[in-house]
Amino acid sequence: MRRFRPWLWLGLALVGVVAVSLLLGAFNNLLWQLSYLLPYWLVGPVTLLLFGGGALLALRLAWPWLVAWRQPRPGGAPPPKALGPLGSRQEAAERNLQAIDQVLERVRDDVERQALQQERQRVEAELARGDLVLVVFGAGSTGKTSLIRALLSEVVGEVGAPMGSTAECHTYRLRLKGLRRGLKLVDTPGILEAGADGRGRESNAREQAARADLLLLVVDGDLRAAELEVFEALAGLGKRLLLVLNKCDLRGEQEERRLLELLRQRAAGRIDADDVIPASAAPQSVPMPGGRPLQPEPEVEGLLRRLATVLLQDGEELIADNILLQSRRLSDASRELLARQRRRDGSGIIERYMWIGAGVLVVNPLPVVDLLGTAAVNAQMVVEIARVYGVNLSRETGQELALSVGRTLAGLGVIKGGLGLITSALTLNLPALVVSKVVQGVSAAWLTRIAGLSFLTYFEQDQDWGEGGLQEVVQRQYDLNRRDGALKRFLDAAFNRVVEPLQRRKDLQLPPRPGPRGEAAGEGRGRRAP
Repeated sequence: MRRFRPWLWLGLALVGVVAVSLLLGAFNNLLWQLSYLLPYWLVGPVTLLLFGGGALLALRLAWPWLVAWRQPRPGGAPPPKALGPLGSRQEAAERNLQAIDQVLERVRDDVERQALQQERQRVEAELARGDLVLVVFGAGSTGKTSLIRALLSEVVGEVGAPMGSTAECHTYRLRLKGLRRGLKLVDTPGILEAGADGRGRESNAREQAARADLLLLVVDGDLRAAELEVFEALAGLGKRLLLVLNKCDLRGEQEERRLLELLRQRAAGRIDADDVIPASAAPQSVPMPGGRPLQPEPEVEGLLRRLATVLLQDGEELIADNILLQSRRLSDASRELLARQRRRDGSGIIERYMWIGAGVLVVNPLPVVDLLGTAAVNAQMVVEIARVYGVNLSRETGQELALSVGRTLAGLGVIKGGLGLITSALTLNLPALVVSKVVQGVSAAWLTRIAGLSFLTYFEQDQDWGEGGLQEVVQRQYDLNRRDGALKRFLDAAFNRVVEPLQRRKDLQLPPRPGPRGEAAGEGRGRRAP
Protein backbone atom coordinates (compact mmCIF):
# COMPACT_ATOMS: atom_id res chain seq x y z
CA MET A 1 0.00 0.00 0.00
CA ARG A 2 2.83 2.44 0.72
CA ARG A 3 4.05 2.15 -2.94
CA PHE A 4 0.87 3.71 -4.26
CA ARG A 5 0.56 6.50 -1.68
CA PRO A 6 2.23 9.21 -3.92
CA TRP A 7 -0.31 8.49 -6.66
CA LEU A 8 -3.09 8.87 -4.11
CA TRP A 9 -1.77 12.27 -3.04
CA LEU A 10 -1.41 13.34 -6.69
CA GLY A 11 -5.00 12.37 -7.39
CA LEU A 12 -6.23 14.30 -4.36
CA ALA A 13 -4.24 17.34 -5.49
CA LEU A 14 -5.83 17.22 -8.94
CA VAL A 15 -9.29 16.96 -7.38
CA GLY A 16 -8.47 19.96 -5.22
CA VAL A 17 -7.31 22.01 -8.23
CA VAL A 18 -10.51 21.18 -10.11
CA ALA A 19 -12.63 22.09 -7.07
CA VAL A 20 -10.86 25.44 -6.63
CA SER A 21 -11.24 26.18 -10.34
CA LEU A 22 -14.95 25.47 -10.21
CA LEU A 23 -15.30 27.61 -7.09
CA LEU A 24 -13.49 30.56 -8.72
CA GLY A 25 -15.57 30.16 -11.87
CA ALA A 26 -18.77 30.23 -9.81
CA PHE A 27 -17.51 33.30 -7.92
CA ASN A 28 -16.71 35.18 -11.17
CA ASN A 29 -20.06 34.21 -12.66
CA LEU A 30 -21.84 35.45 -9.53
CA LEU A 31 -20.02 38.79 -9.67
CA TRP A 32 -20.86 39.16 -13.36
CA GLN A 33 -24.55 38.46 -12.76
CA LEU A 34 -24.75 40.78 -9.73
CA SER A 35 -23.07 43.61 -11.61
CA TYR A 36 -25.99 43.59 -14.06
CA LEU A 37 -28.69 43.34 -11.38
CA LEU A 38 -27.35 45.64 -8.63
CA PRO A 39 -25.62 49.00 -8.36
CA TYR A 40 -21.83 48.77 -8.29
CA TRP A 41 -21.54 49.74 -4.60
CA LEU A 42 -23.86 46.84 -3.54
CA VAL A 43 -22.07 44.06 -5.43
CA GLY A 44 -19.29 43.58 -2.84
CA PRO A 45 -21.48 43.51 0.32
CA VAL A 46 -24.04 41.18 -1.26
CA THR A 47 -21.30 38.80 -2.43
CA LEU A 48 -19.76 38.67 1.05
CA LEU A 49 -23.18 38.07 2.59
CA LEU A 50 -23.94 35.20 0.23
CA PHE A 51 -20.57 33.51 0.67
CA GLY A 52 -20.60 34.04 4.44
CA GLY A 53 -24.06 32.52 4.76
CA GLY A 54 -23.07 29.61 2.53
CA ALA A 55 -19.98 28.95 4.64
CA LEU A 56 -21.99 28.99 7.88
CA LEU A 57 -24.57 26.63 6.40
CA ALA A 58 -21.86 24.24 5.21
CA LEU A 59 -20.23 24.29 8.65
CA ARG A 60 -23.58 23.62 10.32
CA LEU A 61 -24.23 20.62 8.10
CA ALA A 62 -20.68 19.26 8.48
CA TRP A 63 -20.42 19.75 12.26
CA PRO A 64 -21.91 16.35 13.29
CA TRP A 65 -19.46 14.58 10.95
CA LEU A 66 -16.53 16.52 12.39
CA VAL A 67 -17.56 15.68 15.94
CA ALA A 68 -17.95 12.00 15.08
CA TRP A 69 -14.55 12.00 13.35
CA ARG A 70 -12.84 13.49 16.40
CA GLN A 71 -14.27 10.89 18.78
CA PRO A 72 -11.87 8.05 19.78
CA ARG A 73 -12.03 4.89 17.71
CA PRO A 74 -12.47 1.42 19.25
CA GLY A 75 -9.19 0.22 20.63
CA GLY A 76 -7.92 3.74 21.24
CA ALA A 77 -8.35 5.69 24.45
CA PRO A 78 -10.36 3.83 27.12
CA PRO A 79 -14.07 4.72 27.17
CA PRO A 80 -15.48 6.77 30.04
CA LYS A 81 -16.80 4.95 33.06
CA ALA A 82 -20.12 3.40 32.12
CA LEU A 83 -21.83 4.19 35.39
CA GLY A 84 -21.61 7.95 34.85
CA PRO A 85 -21.46 10.75 37.43
CA LEU A 86 -22.54 10.32 41.02
CA GLY A 87 -25.80 12.23 40.52
CA SER A 88 -26.77 10.14 37.50
CA ARG A 89 -26.21 6.91 39.45
CA GLN A 90 -28.40 8.15 42.28
CA GLU A 91 -31.09 9.10 39.79
CA ALA A 92 -30.78 5.74 38.03
CA ALA A 93 -31.25 3.97 41.37
CA GLU A 94 -34.37 6.05 42.09
CA ARG A 95 -35.78 5.23 38.63
CA ASN A 96 -35.15 1.53 39.25
CA LEU A 97 -37.05 1.74 42.55
CA GLN A 98 -39.98 3.45 40.83
CA ALA A 99 -40.01 0.74 38.17
CA ILE A 100 -40.05 -1.89 40.94
CA ASP A 101 -43.25 -0.34 42.34
CA GLN A 102 -44.94 -0.74 38.97
CA VAL A 103 -43.88 -4.38 38.75
CA LEU A 104 -45.00 -5.19 42.30
CA GLU A 105 -48.47 -3.85 41.58
CA ARG A 106 -48.94 -6.78 39.18
CA VAL A 107 -47.60 -9.46 41.55
CA ARG A 108 -50.37 -11.45 43.24
CA ASP A 109 -48.33 -13.56 45.70
CA ASP A 110 -48.62 -11.66 48.99
CA VAL A 111 -45.59 -13.27 50.67
CA GLU A 112 -43.19 -12.69 47.80
CA ARG A 113 -44.53 -9.18 47.17
CA GLN A 114 -44.11 -8.18 50.82
CA ALA A 115 -40.56 -9.56 50.89
CA LEU A 116 -39.62 -7.53 47.83
CA GLN A 117 -41.33 -4.44 49.23
CA GLN A 118 -39.29 -4.72 52.44
CA GLU A 119 -36.09 -5.07 50.43
CA ARG A 120 -37.11 -2.12 48.30
CA GLN A 121 -37.65 0.02 51.42
CA ARG A 122 -34.21 -1.01 52.70
CA VAL A 123 -32.54 -0.01 49.41
CA GLU A 124 -34.45 3.27 49.44
CA ALA A 125 -33.13 3.96 52.95
CA GLU A 126 -29.62 3.29 51.61
CA LEU A 127 -29.97 6.37 49.38
CA ALA A 128 -29.97 8.61 52.46
CA ARG A 129 -27.54 6.78 54.73
CA GLY A 130 -24.30 8.29 56.01
CA ASP A 131 -21.72 5.56 56.77
CA LEU A 132 -19.72 3.46 54.35
CA VAL A 133 -20.12 -0.27 54.95
CA LEU A 134 -17.01 -2.48 55.04
CA VAL A 135 -17.72 -6.21 55.35
CA VAL A 136 -14.88 -8.46 56.58
CA PHE A 137 -14.67 -12.09 55.41
CA GLY A 138 -12.33 -14.94 56.18
CA ALA A 139 -12.14 -18.61 56.98
CA GLY A 140 -12.28 -19.67 60.61
CA SER A 141 -9.31 -18.61 62.75
CA THR A 142 -7.75 -16.34 60.10
CA GLY A 143 -8.05 -13.45 62.55
CA LYS A 144 -11.03 -11.43 61.31
CA THR A 145 -12.17 -10.32 64.75
CA SER A 146 -8.59 -9.67 65.86
CA LEU A 147 -8.12 -7.43 62.83
CA ILE A 148 -11.27 -5.45 63.61
CA ARG A 149 -10.16 -5.16 67.25
CA ALA A 150 -6.82 -3.77 66.12
CA LEU A 151 -8.54 -1.29 63.80
CA LEU A 152 -10.82 -0.09 66.57
CA SER A 153 -8.09 -0.28 69.25
CA GLU A 154 -10.49 -2.06 71.58
CA VAL A 155 -11.72 -5.60 72.17
CA VAL A 156 -14.90 -6.24 70.21
CA GLY A 157 -15.26 -9.97 70.29
CA GLU A 158 -13.83 -13.32 71.31
CA VAL A 159 -10.34 -13.81 69.91
CA GLY A 160 -8.66 -17.16 69.63
CA ALA A 161 -11.99 -18.97 69.94
CA PRO A 162 -12.54 -22.26 68.10
CA MET A 163 -13.67 -22.31 64.46
CA GLY A 164 -17.31 -21.44 64.02
CA SER A 165 -17.65 -19.35 67.16
CA THR A 166 -18.78 -16.25 65.25
CA ALA A 167 -22.34 -17.37 64.56
CA GLU A 168 -23.82 -14.00 63.63
CA CYS A 169 -22.72 -10.77 61.98
CA HIS A 170 -21.53 -8.03 64.33
CA THR A 171 -21.27 -4.37 63.37
CA TYR A 172 -18.87 -1.74 64.71
CA ARG A 173 -18.29 1.89 63.79
CA LEU A 174 -14.94 3.49 63.03
CA ARG A 175 -14.04 7.11 62.26
CA LEU A 176 -11.06 7.79 59.99
CA LYS A 177 -9.39 11.16 60.07
CA GLY A 178 -10.26 13.32 57.08
CA LEU A 179 -13.37 11.33 56.12
CA ARG A 180 -16.75 13.05 56.15
CA ARG A 181 -18.50 9.71 56.57
CA GLY A 182 -18.03 7.09 59.23
CA LEU A 183 -16.94 3.53 58.46
CA LYS A 184 -19.19 0.67 59.56
CA LEU A 185 -17.25 -2.59 60.01
CA VAL A 186 -19.25 -5.82 59.73
CA ASP A 187 -17.66 -8.98 61.14
CA THR A 188 -19.18 -11.97 59.34
CA PRO A 189 -19.30 -15.64 60.37
CA GLY A 190 -16.38 -17.73 59.15
CA ILE A 191 -16.65 -19.07 55.64
CA LEU A 192 -15.79 -22.62 54.53
CA GLU A 193 -17.20 -24.21 57.71
CA ALA A 194 -18.60 -27.72 57.60
CA GLY A 195 -22.17 -28.77 58.29
CA ALA A 196 -25.57 -27.24 57.72
CA ASP A 197 -24.96 -24.52 60.30
CA GLY A 198 -21.74 -23.54 58.59
CA ARG A 199 -23.44 -23.32 55.20
CA GLY A 200 -26.19 -21.19 56.71
CA ARG A 201 -23.68 -18.78 58.25
CA GLU A 202 -21.78 -18.58 54.97
CA SER A 203 -25.02 -17.74 53.15
CA ASN A 204 -25.60 -14.95 55.67
CA ALA A 205 -22.08 -13.65 55.04
CA ARG A 206 -22.62 -13.59 51.28
CA GLU A 207 -25.88 -11.71 51.78
CA GLN A 208 -23.93 -9.08 53.72
CA ALA A 209 -21.44 -8.90 50.84
CA ALA A 210 -24.22 -7.99 48.42
CA ARG A 211 -25.04 -4.94 50.59
CA ALA A 212 -21.46 -3.77 51.23
CA ASP A 213 -19.69 -0.75 49.76
CA LEU A 214 -16.24 -2.27 50.31
CA LEU A 215 -15.15 -5.88 50.89
CA LEU A 216 -12.18 -7.17 52.85
CA LEU A 217 -11.02 -10.80 52.72
CA VAL A 218 -8.61 -11.98 55.44
CA VAL A 219 -6.25 -14.92 54.82
CA ASP A 220 -3.33 -16.27 56.80
CA GLY A 221 -1.37 -17.80 53.92
CA ASP A 222 -1.69 -18.70 50.27
CA LEU A 223 -5.19 -18.98 48.84
CA ARG A 224 -6.35 -22.56 49.07
CA ALA A 225 -8.70 -23.91 46.38
CA ALA A 226 -11.83 -23.20 48.46
CA GLU A 227 -10.57 -19.75 49.48
CA LEU A 228 -9.71 -18.95 45.88
CA GLU A 229 -13.29 -19.80 44.92
CA VAL A 230 -14.60 -17.43 47.60
CA PHE A 231 -12.17 -14.73 46.47
CA GLU A 232 -13.33 -15.02 42.84
CA ALA A 233 -16.98 -14.91 43.95
CA LEU A 234 -16.39 -11.73 45.97
CA ALA A 235 -14.32 -10.14 43.20
CA GLY A 236 -17.13 -10.93 40.76
CA LEU A 237 -19.69 -8.90 42.70
CA GLY A 238 -18.50 -5.71 41.02
CA LYS A 239 -17.33 -4.09 44.27
CA ARG A 240 -13.95 -2.95 45.56
CA LEU A 241 -12.14 -5.79 47.34
CA LEU A 242 -9.07 -5.68 49.61
CA LEU A 243 -7.07 -8.85 50.35
CA VAL A 244 -5.29 -8.87 53.73
CA LEU A 245 -2.48 -11.30 54.56
CA ASN A 246 -2.74 -11.59 58.35
CA LYS A 247 -0.37 -13.14 60.93
CA CYS A 248 2.74 -11.79 59.24
CA ASP A 249 4.52 -11.85 62.61
CA LEU A 250 4.70 -15.65 62.35
CA ARG A 251 6.88 -15.43 59.24
CA GLY A 252 10.19 -13.90 58.36
CA GLU A 253 10.42 -10.93 56.00
CA GLN A 254 11.49 -13.12 53.09
CA GLU A 255 8.52 -15.49 53.52
CA GLU A 256 6.16 -12.52 53.87
CA ARG A 257 7.41 -11.00 50.60
CA ARG A 258 7.05 -14.36 48.85
CA LEU A 259 3.47 -14.82 50.03
CA LEU A 260 2.51 -11.25 49.12
CA GLU A 261 3.94 -11.69 45.64
CA LEU A 262 2.12 -15.01 45.25
CA LEU A 263 -1.19 -13.50 46.36
CA ARG A 264 -0.75 -10.54 43.97
CA GLN A 265 -0.13 -12.95 41.12
CA ARG A 266 -3.27 -14.93 41.94
CA ALA A 267 -5.33 -11.73 42.28
CA ALA A 268 -3.95 -10.15 39.11
CA GLY A 269 -6.72 -8.88 36.83
CA ARG A 270 -9.28 -8.88 39.64
CA ILE A 271 -7.90 -6.38 42.15
CA ASP A 272 -4.99 -3.92 42.20
CA ALA A 273 -1.63 -5.08 43.53
CA ASP A 274 -1.77 -2.28 46.13
CA ASP A 275 -5.00 -3.80 47.48
CA VAL A 276 -3.08 -6.87 48.71
CA ILE A 277 -1.89 -5.74 52.15
CA PRO A 278 0.13 -7.37 54.94
CA ALA A 279 -1.02 -7.12 58.56
CA SER A 280 -0.42 -8.58 61.98
CA ALA A 281 -3.57 -8.08 64.00
CA ALA A 282 -2.53 -9.95 67.17
CA PRO A 283 1.24 -10.55 67.27
CA GLN A 284 2.45 -13.32 69.53
CA SER A 285 4.04 -12.25 72.80
CA VAL A 286 7.82 -12.35 73.14
CA PRO A 287 9.22 -14.08 76.27
CA MET A 288 11.41 -11.83 78.41
CA PRO A 289 13.93 -13.46 80.79
CA GLY A 290 13.05 -12.66 84.39
CA GLY A 291 10.02 -10.56 83.48
CA ARG A 292 6.62 -10.48 81.90
CA PRO A 293 6.38 -11.40 78.20
CA LEU A 294 6.46 -8.45 75.82
CA GLN A 295 3.27 -7.96 73.84
CA PRO A 296 4.02 -6.20 70.51
CA GLU A 297 1.55 -3.70 69.15
CA PRO A 298 -0.69 -4.75 66.20
CA GLU A 299 0.74 -3.92 62.80
CA VAL A 300 -2.24 -2.55 60.86
CA GLU A 301 -0.88 0.85 59.80
CA GLY A 302 -0.57 -0.25 56.16
CA LEU A 303 -4.17 -1.42 56.10
CA LEU A 304 -5.40 1.80 57.72
CA ARG A 305 -3.50 3.92 55.20
CA ARG A 306 -4.88 1.91 52.30
CA LEU A 307 -8.42 2.14 53.67
CA ALA A 308 -8.08 5.88 54.11
CA THR A 309 -6.72 6.31 50.57
CA VAL A 310 -9.46 4.21 48.98
CA LEU A 311 -12.25 5.88 50.94
CA LEU A 312 -10.93 9.42 50.42
CA GLN A 313 -10.51 8.93 46.68
CA ASP A 314 -13.44 6.65 45.87
CA GLY A 315 -15.74 6.57 48.91
CA GLU A 316 -18.64 8.47 47.35
CA GLU A 317 -18.36 6.46 44.14
CA LEU A 318 -18.32 3.20 46.11
CA ILE A 319 -21.59 4.17 47.81
CA ALA A 320 -23.22 5.31 44.57
CA ASP A 321 -22.12 2.16 42.72
CA ASN A 322 -23.35 -0.06 45.55
CA ILE A 323 -26.78 1.56 45.74
CA LEU A 324 -27.20 1.40 41.97
CA LEU A 325 -26.07 -2.23 41.96
CA GLN A 326 -28.51 -3.15 44.73
CA SER A 327 -31.39 -1.39 43.01
CA ARG A 328 -30.61 -3.18 39.75
CA ARG A 329 -30.52 -6.56 41.45
CA LEU A 330 -33.79 -5.84 43.23
CA SER A 331 -35.29 -4.72 39.92
CA ASP A 332 -34.11 -7.96 38.29
CA ALA A 333 -35.57 -9.99 41.17
CA SER A 334 -38.95 -8.27 40.85
CA ARG A 335 -39.02 -8.85 37.09
CA GLU A 336 -38.12 -12.51 37.59
CA LEU A 337 -40.96 -12.84 40.11
CA LEU A 338 -43.41 -11.31 37.64
CA ALA A 339 -42.03 -13.52 34.85
CA ARG A 340 -42.63 -16.67 36.95
CA GLN A 341 -46.17 -15.53 37.70
CA ARG A 342 -46.82 -14.85 34.01
CA ARG A 343 -45.41 -18.23 32.99
CA ARG A 344 -47.68 -19.97 35.52
CA ASP A 345 -50.70 -18.06 34.21
CA GLY A 346 -49.71 -18.73 30.60
CA SER A 347 -49.18 -22.42 31.31
CA GLY A 348 -52.64 -22.55 32.88
CA ILE A 349 -54.15 -21.07 29.70
CA ILE A 350 -52.30 -23.61 27.56
CA GLU A 351 -53.45 -26.45 29.81
CA ARG A 352 -57.06 -25.34 29.48
CA TYR A 353 -56.99 -25.08 25.69
CA MET A 354 -55.12 -28.38 25.39
CA TRP A 355 -57.90 -30.38 26.92
CA ILE A 356 -60.71 -28.30 25.40
CA GLY A 357 -59.35 -29.10 21.95
CA ALA A 358 -58.82 -32.74 22.87
CA GLY A 359 -62.39 -33.07 24.13
CA VAL A 360 -63.84 -31.52 20.98
CA LEU A 361 -61.92 -33.90 18.72
CA VAL A 362 -62.78 -36.98 20.78
CA VAL A 363 -66.47 -36.17 20.40
CA ASN A 364 -66.22 -35.06 16.76
CA PRO A 365 -63.20 -36.61 15.03
CA LEU A 366 -61.91 -34.70 12.02
CA PRO A 367 -59.47 -35.49 9.23
CA VAL A 368 -55.84 -35.28 10.36
CA VAL A 369 -55.25 -32.18 8.26
CA ASP A 370 -57.79 -30.25 10.39
CA LEU A 371 -55.96 -30.94 13.66
CA LEU A 372 -53.88 -27.85 13.08
CA GLY A 373 -56.79 -25.48 12.73
CA THR A 374 -58.89 -26.86 15.57
CA ALA A 375 -56.43 -27.53 18.38
CA ALA A 376 -52.72 -26.88 17.83
CA VAL A 377 -53.31 -23.35 16.59
CA ASN A 378 -55.93 -21.36 18.47
CA ALA A 379 -56.17 -17.62 18.01
CA GLN A 380 -58.08 -17.06 21.24
CA MET A 381 -55.35 -18.84 23.21
CA VAL A 382 -52.77 -16.48 21.69
CA VAL A 383 -54.86 -13.43 22.65
CA GLU A 384 -55.24 -14.62 26.25
CA ILE A 385 -51.52 -15.38 26.62
CA ALA A 386 -50.71 -11.93 25.24
CA ARG A 387 -53.03 -10.35 27.81
CA VAL A 388 -51.09 -12.08 30.60
CA TYR A 389 -47.94 -10.31 29.37
CA GLY A 390 -49.67 -6.95 29.19
CA VAL A 391 -50.06 -6.99 25.39
CA ASN A 392 -53.41 -6.23 23.81
CA LEU A 393 -53.79 -8.22 20.59
CA SER A 394 -56.74 -8.12 18.27
CA ARG A 395 -58.23 -11.44 17.27
CA GLU A 396 -57.00 -10.89 13.70
CA THR A 397 -53.42 -10.39 14.89
CA GLY A 398 -53.72 -13.43 17.15
CA GLN A 399 -54.96 -15.47 14.24
CA GLU A 400 -52.03 -14.38 12.08
CA LEU A 401 -49.58 -15.39 14.81
CA ALA A 402 -51.38 -18.69 15.30
CA LEU A 403 -51.34 -19.48 11.60
CA SER A 404 -47.63 -18.66 11.35
CA VAL A 405 -46.88 -21.15 14.14
CA GLY A 406 -49.24 -23.66 12.52
CA ARG A 407 -47.44 -23.43 9.19
CA THR A 408 -44.13 -23.87 10.99
CA LEU A 409 -45.44 -26.95 12.81
CA ALA A 410 -46.44 -28.45 9.49
CA GLY A 411 -43.27 -27.39 7.69
CA LEU A 412 -40.99 -28.93 10.32
CA GLY A 413 -42.92 -32.19 10.29
CA VAL A 414 -43.98 -31.74 13.91
CA ILE A 415 -47.60 -32.75 13.18
CA LYS A 416 -46.59 -35.97 11.49
CA GLY A 417 -43.92 -36.70 14.09
CA GLY A 418 -46.28 -35.92 16.94
CA LEU A 419 -48.98 -38.20 15.57
CA GLY A 420 -46.40 -40.97 15.25
CA LEU A 421 -45.23 -40.54 18.84
CA ILE A 422 -48.74 -40.43 20.29
CA THR A 423 -49.95 -43.33 18.15
CA SER A 424 -47.06 -45.59 19.16
CA ALA A 425 -47.53 -44.65 22.81
CA LEU A 426 -51.31 -45.15 22.96
CA THR A 427 -52.35 -47.82 20.46
CA LEU A 428 -52.20 -51.48 21.34
CA ASN A 429 -54.78 -53.65 19.54
CA LEU A 430 -57.36 -50.84 19.59
CA PRO A 431 -60.35 -50.78 17.27
CA ALA A 432 -60.04 -48.29 14.40
CA LEU A 433 -62.81 -46.04 15.78
CA VAL A 434 -61.14 -45.86 19.18
CA VAL A 435 -57.76 -45.15 17.58
CA SER A 436 -59.24 -42.25 15.66
CA LYS A 437 -60.93 -40.71 18.68
CA VAL A 438 -58.17 -41.11 21.26
CA VAL A 439 -55.16 -40.46 19.06
CA GLN A 440 -56.67 -37.38 17.48
CA GLY A 441 -57.71 -35.89 20.80
CA VAL A 442 -54.42 -36.55 22.61
CA SER A 443 -52.34 -35.49 19.59
CA ALA A 444 -54.31 -32.26 19.35
CA ALA A 445 -53.58 -31.55 23.03
CA TRP A 446 -49.87 -32.26 22.54
CA LEU A 447 -49.60 -30.00 19.48
CA THR A 448 -51.49 -27.29 21.33
CA ARG A 449 -48.94 -27.56 24.13
CA ILE A 450 -46.01 -27.12 21.73
CA ALA A 451 -47.66 -24.15 20.03
CA GLY A 452 -48.60 -22.54 23.37
CA LEU A 453 -45.11 -22.91 24.84
CA SER A 454 -43.71 -21.37 21.67
CA PHE A 455 -45.99 -18.36 22.20
CA LEU A 456 -44.82 -18.10 25.82
CA THR A 457 -41.24 -17.82 24.58
CA TYR A 458 -42.30 -15.18 22.05
CA PHE A 459 -43.95 -12.94 24.67
CA GLU A 460 -41.24 -13.54 27.28
CA GLN A 461 -38.77 -12.15 24.75
CA ASP A 462 -40.83 -8.97 24.24
CA GLN A 463 -42.61 -10.26 21.12
CA ASP A 464 -39.41 -11.44 19.48
CA TRP A 465 -38.69 -14.94 18.21
CA GLY A 466 -34.94 -14.46 18.74
CA GLU A 467 -32.00 -14.85 16.41
CA GLY A 468 -33.02 -18.32 15.25
CA GLY A 469 -36.53 -17.18 14.39
CA LEU A 470 -39.85 -18.96 14.75
CA GLN A 471 -38.57 -22.29 13.41
CA GLU A 472 -35.89 -22.60 16.08
CA VAL A 473 -38.36 -21.85 18.90
CA VAL A 474 -40.91 -24.41 17.66
CA GLN A 475 -38.23 -27.04 17.04
CA ARG A 476 -36.80 -26.54 20.54
CA GLN A 477 -40.22 -26.96 22.16
CA TYR A 478 -40.86 -30.07 20.06
CA ASP A 479 -37.52 -31.59 21.11
CA LEU A 480 -38.13 -30.77 24.79
CA ASN A 481 -41.65 -32.22 24.85
CA ARG A 482 -40.83 -35.47 23.09
CA ARG A 483 -38.24 -36.43 25.70
CA ASP A 484 -39.14 -39.50 27.70
CA GLY A 485 -39.83 -37.72 30.99
CA ALA A 486 -41.89 -34.89 29.47
CA LEU A 487 -43.83 -37.24 27.19
CA LYS A 488 -44.59 -39.63 30.05
CA ARG A 489 -45.94 -36.80 32.22
CA PHE A 490 -48.11 -35.61 29.35
CA LEU A 491 -49.44 -39.12 28.65
CA ASP A 492 -50.26 -39.61 32.34
CA ALA A 493 -52.31 -36.41 32.25
CA ALA A 494 -53.89 -37.48 28.94
CA PHE A 495 -55.10 -40.76 30.43
CA ASN A 496 -56.69 -38.89 33.31
CA ARG A 497 -58.25 -36.24 31.09
CA VAL A 498 -59.18 -38.15 27.92
CA VAL A 499 -58.81 -41.92 28.09
CA GLU A 500 -60.28 -42.70 31.50
CA PRO A 501 -63.43 -40.59 30.93
CA LEU A 502 -63.95 -42.55 27.70
CA GLN A 503 -63.46 -45.84 29.53
CA ARG A 504 -66.45 -44.99 31.69
CA ARG A 505 -68.64 -44.76 28.60
CA LYS A 506 -70.30 -48.12 27.82
CA ASP A 507 -70.26 -47.68 24.08
CA LEU A 508 -66.43 -47.59 23.91
CA GLN A 509 -63.99 -50.29 24.98
CA LEU A 510 -60.54 -48.92 25.69
CA PRO A 511 -57.55 -50.78 27.09
CA PRO A 512 -56.38 -50.18 30.64
CA ARG A 513 -53.66 -47.67 31.45
CA PRO A 514 -50.54 -48.95 29.64
CA GLY A 515 -47.66 -50.20 31.75
CA PRO A 516 -44.34 -51.57 30.52
CA ARG A 517 -44.60 -52.94 27.01
CA GLY A 518 -44.03 -56.51 28.05
CA GLU A 519 -46.82 -56.43 30.63
CA ALA A 520 -49.25 -54.85 28.19
CA ALA A 521 -48.51 -57.46 25.55
CA GLY A 522 -48.90 -60.26 28.10
CA GLU A 523 -52.26 -58.91 29.22
CA GLY A 524 -53.37 -58.66 25.61
CA ARG A 525 -52.49 -62.30 24.97
CA GLY A 526 -54.28 -63.26 28.16
CA ARG A 527 -57.45 -61.56 27.01
CA ARG A 528 -57.36 -63.25 23.59
CA ALA A 529 -56.90 -66.73 25.02
CA PRO A 530 -60.48 -67.22 26.21
